[in-house]
Amino acid sequence: MTTRWHSPQFHAYYPTGTSFASIIGGLLGDGLGVVGITWMASPACTELEVVTMNWLGQLLGLPKEFLNCSPGSGGGVIQGSASEATLVCLLAAKDKMIRRLKSLNPDIDEDLTKIKFVAYSSDQSNSSVEKSGLLGSMKMKLLKADPSGRLRGHTLQKAFEEDIANGLIPCYVVANLGTTGTCAFDPLDELGPICQKYNAWLHVDAAYAGAAFICPEYRHLMKGIEYADSFDINAHKWLLVLFDCSTMWVKDGYDLINAFDVQRIYLEDVKAEIKIPDYRHWQMPLGRRFRSLKLWTVMKSYGAEGLRNHIRSQVGLAQHFANLVQADDRFIIEPEPAMGLVCFRLIEGDKITKKLLNNLTEKKKIFMVGASCKGRFIIRMVICSQFTTKEDVEVSWKLIKDETDTLITYEKVHMKSITTMNENIKNINMCEKSK
Repeated sequence: MTTRWHSPQFHAYYPTGTSFASIIGGLLGDGLGVVGITWMASPACTELEVVTMNWLGQLLGLPKEFLNCSPGSGGGVIQGSASEATLVCLLAAKDKMIRRLKSLNPDIDEDLTKIKFVAYSSDQSNSSVEKSGLLGSMKMKLLKADPSGRLRGHTLQKAFEEDIANGLIPCYVVANLGTTGTCAFDPLDELGPICQKYNAWLHVDAAYAGAAFICPEYRHLMKGIEYADSFDINAHKWLLVLFDCSTMWVKDGYDLINAFDVQRIYLEDVKAEIKIPDYRHWQMPLGRRFRSLKLWTVMKSYGAEGLRNHIRSQVGLAQHFANLVQADDRFIIEPEPAMGLVCFRLIEGDKITKKLLNNLTEKKKIFMVGASCKGRFIIRMVICSQFTTKEDVEVSWKLIKDETDTLITYEKVHMKSITTMNENIKNINMCEKSK
């Protein structure tokens, strides 16, 4: 059995992209069968990636320092996933911090110093963030988010000060623009200056919600992006591109090259005056597929306005669902809807909310997953399929509402039966005592 990720009633996790344009691009890329280990191995594989990453970076409104077309050493690269991007940047941060400390004191012991490095993120961050600390051998501290799910500057500042006082070294911070559970946005303008002050690398994980920045009305949510050292979104989530295509930008490509540059004679590339990224030094694998081709076909087919319309349409459908939920006083929406996500729960408590989700999952007509907010269990409803319409949203709501009717009726009957049974037991006991 295959779970139908593109069913209009699939509302779990976050979207995964697909489109005819991406399928064609994927077929062409796979059919060509190139392995882009160097520019010479496949010039088009490298050069189209440079072009498409510049296009997308400009479309998102990223500072020019992140673009290959800028005079500096920044640029974009396609990774396999946001998980890879987080780990790659953690390893680069680790290397950069060691180089900085050695420049101040050439006699430091690298091995003993590295074990003092600490990474930080919100306790609302994706599991892949914590995993990057495990894989990169760096202690990852998950700091408590505020009631809105955001990691605040004062919380990070306090953690830095406490760790420095204990002889540790703040090295890497992962900020979230759209947390997995509730799509909360960390304030970069609070976190950025602190990272800059302590020379800690700031990586921005915007895997899902970052795609919305192609719409100017959402760019206020990335205020402070100029403080970031790296930024990543999954084009394969909300931009109609097939998995895998995680687009990552760095402010200084040499930070990656210094960390991952391993030379061999057989990998020598052409010497050119123009700036050509050697992407094998920007990632963990040596080989790379022609992933930029499917990104190119999507961007050329839909254009900026086509992609913006897709984002806006899905946000509008989520708001329509939120309006339906708000009209039913048995439910609470918490927190406020964000992008294509609406989180809700029954006012009667966590137990019945979990039961509602379990019942809906067992019937296999609609698929959602749970999360937590302010210590309460919530159900996440995400607009995932590009084929979802307003009528489909209303079908999903009817499934939820009908199951709620059944569940609450059952609970009332069940409670009444228990009450009656308790009263009967009480009467029997009283009769026994009177004897």
